[in-house]
Amino acid sequence: MKRATKFAALAGATALLLSACGQAPDENGATGDGENVDFKACMVSDEGGWDDQSFNQSGHEGLMRAADELGVTPIAVESQAETDFGPNVDNLVQQGCNLIIGVGFKLEEAIQEAAEANPDINFALIDSSFTDEDFNPVTIDNAKPILFNTSEAAFLAGFLAAGMTETGTVATFGGLQIPSVSIFMDGFYDGVQQFNEDNDADVTVLGWDKAAQTGSFTGDFSNQANGQNLTQGFIDQGADIIMPVAGPVGLGAAAAASDAGKRLIWVDADGFLTTEHGDLMITSVMKQIGAAVFDVIDAAAAGNFSPEPYVGTLENEGVGLAPFHDFEGEVPAELVEQLDAYKAKIISGELVIESPSSPK
Repeated sequence: MKRATKFAALAGATALLLSACGQAPDENGATGDGENVDFKACMVSDEGGWDDQSFNQSGHEGLMRAADELGVTPIAVESQAETDFGPNVDNLVQQGCNLIIGVGFKLEEAIQEAAEANPDINFALIDSSFTDEDFNPVTIDNAKPILFNTSEAAFLAGFLAAGMTETGTVATFGGLQIPSVSIFMDGFYDGVQQFNEDNDADVTVLGWDKAAQTGSFTGDFSNQANGQNLTQGFIDQGADIIMPVAGPVGLGAAAAASDAGKRLIWVDADGFLTTEHGDLMITSVMKQIGAAVFDVIDAAAAGNFSPEPYVGTLENEGVGLAPFHDFEGEVPAELVEQLDAYKAKIISGELVIESPSSPK
């Protein structure tokens, strides 16, 4: 149980909740045109659930798009705690799913064990590779990692935050210190430092020290009060722009920011569209999780499943910044030009945003 040592503190016993989500299916379970009605595309959330306004929700949207456009039969299972992961995956195996997708790093063990035990079923895992007992990457013929090099887009977000701060202090924090979280924080930190170098500025980043790989974490992805308290602490230290990398915990950050008249940068999905706090969102560091999920299901349903990792980048538009929305007129034209120039440098390979958590 290689993940037990990482997440033992999170384990707890709760009731198992299974829910088939999305549009009402027809008698065969499909919502689309029926072309792939015999193909069951299945998904397991982490404990954030389908309405986390972040990556679980984005993954579920990709699943339901596949149901609508491809005619696959969707089955979505919502986890309430880490102890649900294995039973939920096993349940989908018993239901005869053709493809089972786990949403999030914490499902690695459950998905990997099921893939190794069921070679005739295809699996995919969002935000993590598969590893051996020593955490070295391994390839499993029937399991596909869906990864995102979010440090690239987060670099742009950090540069933007440094250019928009009025106090000279910005902040970021995570839910858990896992690669799919710290990669955002690494990119954000580097973007602030690049702005400082280019503009002879001295913007401070609270919540993360990239060199030491240490920073502020709430300890989970569900307790919004922890996010609110941590964000209030940053605000008390002068931060006026905060990037929470913590799923629903970020809604607690939004509460604190709203009360104090501060601003946020959201992650995973476009927070302007997916939360009720769009007026706080300068931008969002987006993973195109829904599109990636759709593409993986499409290939698998067509008999073209591959274990080769999908890696979202700025170049393939798998990651990116959301529009500025209400802040469109507040971002200086010179800052937009600088962001565009750095985006081009990253896409061309002239600039590589390095992070210990980058997809390998």
